[in-house]
Amino acid sequence: MKPIVAIVGRPNVGKSTLFNKISGKRIAIVEDTPGITRDRIYADAEWLGREFTLIDTGGIEPDSKDIILSQMRNQANLAIETADVILFMVNVRDGMTAADKDISAMLRKCGKPVILVCNKVDNPGEPPMEAYEFYNLGIGDPVLISASHGMGVGDLLDMICDYFPEDDAADEDDDVTYVAIVGKPNAGKSSLVNRLLGEDRVIVSDIAGTTRDAIDSRLEKNGKKYVLIDTAGMRKRGKIDESVERYSVVRALGSIDRADVCIIMLDASEGVTEQDTKIAGYVHEQGKAAIFAVNKWDLIEKETNTMKNFKDRLLEGFNFMMYAESIFISAKTGQRVDGLFEMIDLAVSENRKRISTGLLNDVINDAIAIVQPPSDKGKRLKIYYGTQASVKPPTFVLFVNNAELAHYSYVRYLENKIRDAFGFRGTPIKFIIREKGEKIQ
Repeated sequence: MKPIVAIVGRPNVGKSTLFNKISGKRIAIVEDTPGITRDRIYADAEWLGREFTLIDTGGIEPDSKDIILSQMRNQANLAIETADVILFMVNVRDGMTAADKDISAMLRKCGKPVILVCNKVDNPGEPPMEAYEFYNLGIGDPVLISASHGMGVGDLLDMICDYFPEDDAADEDDDVTYVAIVGKPNAGKSSLVNRLLGEDRVIVSDIAGTTRDAIDSRLEKNGKKYVLIDTAGMRKRGKIDESVERYSVVRALGSIDRADVCIIMLDASEGVTEQDTKIAGYVHEQGKAAIFAVNKWDLIEKETNTMKNFKDRLLEGFNFMMYAESIFISAKTGQRVDGLFEMIDLAVSENRKRISTGLLNDVINDAIAIVQPPSDKGKRLKIYYGTQASVKPPTFVLFVNNAELAHYSYVRYLENKIRDAFGFRGTPIKFIIREKGEKIQ
């Protein structure tokens, strides 16, 4: 599980600038996936071989000036509950403000590592006198940076990595399948865990966000071992409005990273919401096997084609995940719940599937014969050969004459042909385009 680093602070101290500086090229948008292209608040980052998830708690616009302080408290609480390391940003040009004091008072009680980041120190040399004022916050020595120019950011990243726990991935059992159950609050995640376990191990309530932390539950089914991860929902704190979905998405991040397969739970009575697409977008981006579980199906009045019509809505709302299987269940009554295990096993095996280079290139060559690769200004794309570089998710490298000619739509066409030939049900497929002579990294 990748560590989570959250950036908190009042508005206009440079949180988003630092977020983009640390994220660097890894935040580049490569496809139109909801939750990635809009309102992006998380990114994968890496420093000295250590990977982590970076969260930007900025960008929450309050409805009125009266609730600015409560919005900042919500941001700080989000960091306190989800992050392994917290970056508390202040602005040296503004000096220490009452809002800075309010946030620091909360962070001192959280028990998490907090690094005080003093931004907009744009000139090298001796620290400005204003920086010494921030010692009064009681957080420790301020780290002086310029997020816009990148000054001091490397030293800051060194400090962040020093706080990361040791990587314990080797301790996890190879023969255990980790299943994250994700979805917006009150979709029925805890009820599904209890139904699968056959006991009331997780507290179930109609109040959204009863589950505050990710809870692991082990079970065996048909001779196979599973760990069910019931992801934390959102704890209501007054009226949060548009920031509601930020909390549930962020709380799901760590659990998705740990999982082999994600069950994305939808509330049948609500259909597909923007919040659902953001959570699914992260599952897709992380390359995880995925299943859509449409819950509370017992409450839906059935007519001719009711299920088919809902599946069409799934395909429309999640058009970037057309590979994912769907199942219509009732966690409350147990309807179709046992069918999930077969789907889990299939999706995980497909996520780990390997194809020989010979068979892969037979399919690629047949596809090229049917539809020629695109051309631009008289120069046509040539695909010399392809090979599978890795699994989890299946990742293919295509060696070509000119990477710029490898248009997204043609790569998608090749993906469809590969899926027709080899399946890959329930898992995303990733492609890396290399010009001939480039090494696979």
